[in-house]
Amino acid sequence: MEIQWMSIDPKKAVDIQKELQSKVQLKPLDKKPTFIAGADASVEKFGTDLYAGIIVLSFPDLKPVCHALSKIEITFPYVPGLLSFREIPGLLECFNKLPVKPHLIIVDGQGIAHPRRLGIASHLGLVTGIPTIGCAKTRLFGAFRAPTIPGESSEIKDSYTGDFLGYAYKSNKRSNPLIISPGHLIDQMGALEIVKASIKNYKLPEPTRLAHELVNKFRRGEVSENPK
Repeated sequence: MEIQWMSIDPKKAVDIQKELQSKVQLKPLDKKPTFIAGADASVEKFGTDLYAGIIVLSFPDLKPVCHALSKIEITFPYVPGLLSFREIPGLLECFNKLPVKPHLIIVDGQGIAHPRRLGIASHLGLVTGIPTIGCAKTRLFGAFRAPTIPGESSEIKDSYTGDFLGYAYKSNKRSNPLIISPGHLIDQMGALEIVKASIKNYKLPEPTRLAHELVNKFRRGEVSENPK
């Protein structure tokens, strides 16, 4: 899927999201993944560079296999709901560098729990052609009853249409629930099950937790984009 990222303005980006939404497929996974990845990106406050990273883990034992990092100049403004147009160019560079391609990616962001049903996880799934899950730390869109007990989940729905978007999942006693929604080529229950199976001793699933740590180290200069 070819997108001319450099020439897009926010109005055009919204039009692209509306067009791409019809291409998103929600369905059970074709097969259980043996490699899953976490994707994350970071920008320094008032900075002009995006630091992106993807880490691949074996599944279900969650052992790191490989990773890739990328630093690019930001070409799109910060607009809520249009995060993918800032971050996907860097994530795509990372994806193309990976020596082992994952069978599924968990993205630190939204899947279909998005006003136009096209959060960054859905968008990344469309441009890579592999299953993706959005696992966000905060809600962007949709309503839910907040789960209160660790291990409990509740459905997220569109307040206007009643559409089933995903799940709020309480992974940790002291933390707010995770916002889990399918991105592409997976369904709501499948997304929840993969995320639950990817959580160890922390709030976040291991793929996005490790991706977040890796990107922060990269941004601080503690790891190199092209390690020797």
